[in-house]
Amino acid sequence: MKSIFYTVLVFCFVFLTSFTPNNDDFQGQAFYYSKSKMELGNWGARMSEAQKKQVYQRLKNRLEKTYILTFNKEESIFDEADKLDAISGATDSWGNNFSRGKQYKNVKEDLLVQSQEFYGKKFLVKDKLQAIEWKMGSESKQVGQYTCFKATASIPTDELTWYDFSWGDLRRDSANDTADATTGEDVEPEIDMTEVEAWYTMQIPVRHGPGEYWGLPGLILEVSAGNTVMLCSKVVMNPKETIKIEAPDKGKETTKKEYQTTVRFKMQEMRDNRGRRRN
Repeated sequence: MKSIFYTVLVFCFVFLTSFTPNNDDFQGQAFYYSKSKMELGNWGARMSEAQKKQVYQRLKNRLEKTYILTFNKEESIFDEADKLDAISGATDSWGNNFSRGKQYKNVKEDLLVQSQEFYGKKFLVKDKLQAIEWKMGSESKQVGQYTCFKATASIPTDELTWYDFSWGDLRRDSANDTADATTGEDVEPEIDMTEVEAWYTMQIPVRHGPGEYWGLPGLILEVSAGNTVMLCSKVVMNPKETIKIEAPDKGKETTKKEYQTTVRFKMQEMRDNRGRRRN
C-alpha cells in the first residue's frame, strides 16, 4: 500500500512541476453533501424516538446541506446551494444568522474572504487562511472514480465554527471572567480541539477543499469533523461555461475574531433585554 502511495505521490509531483495551467483555462466544480448528527444532550434523553424524529424533521435544513466548490489553480468559491425549510417551505431565518456565508479562498495569497449576514447587517470577513498541520497517511480508498488518501489534523474548534454561535459561548466567557476575578490573574481559557479526517485525491492536484479545509496536495473530497461529514458526490472538470471566481465585496469589513466578538455582544444584549422585560 505504501509503495502505491509513494508512486502516485511522485507522479503528481512531476505533474505539478511540469504542468501549471492558467487560472483562466483551468476550472472545476465539486458538489458536496453535508450531514450533521443531531445532539440533544440531557434534554434528548427524556424524549421518545417519535419526538426525536419530529425534532429532526424540524432541524433537517440545518443538519443536511448541499454545497458547491468552484475552483481554479489558486482560487475557490464555496457556497451553500439554496435550500428551503423541510416543513414550511420557508427559509430558516434564525439558522441563517449563524450559517456559513459565501466563502472565497486564495491559497497563493493566504487569503480568506467570507460574506456574513447577522440580523440584516452585512459583514465582509477578511482574514488569513486557517493554518492546518496535516498528518499524511498511506491509507487509500475510492471516492467515486477517484483514488483518495487519508490525512488527519487537530484544529481549534473555534476556527472551524467562527461564524456560528451557541449560548455555551456566553457561559464559557462568563466562567472565564469569574476565574479572573477570583485569582486576580489572567487565565488562559482551555482550547477545544476538533479531530479531522480528510480524504484527498492527487488526480486533481489543487490545494482546495470544502469550508475551512485546504492545504493538501490534491482536492479534498471527504471530511469528517466532530459530528459532521462532508462528502463530494460529483466533480465536473472544465465545465462548458466558465464561472467567474471573485471574492465577495459587500459589507462592513472585519476579521474572524472581531466578527465573533460582535455576534456574542449582540446575543448577550438580546438575552439581557429579554430578562429585563420579564422582570
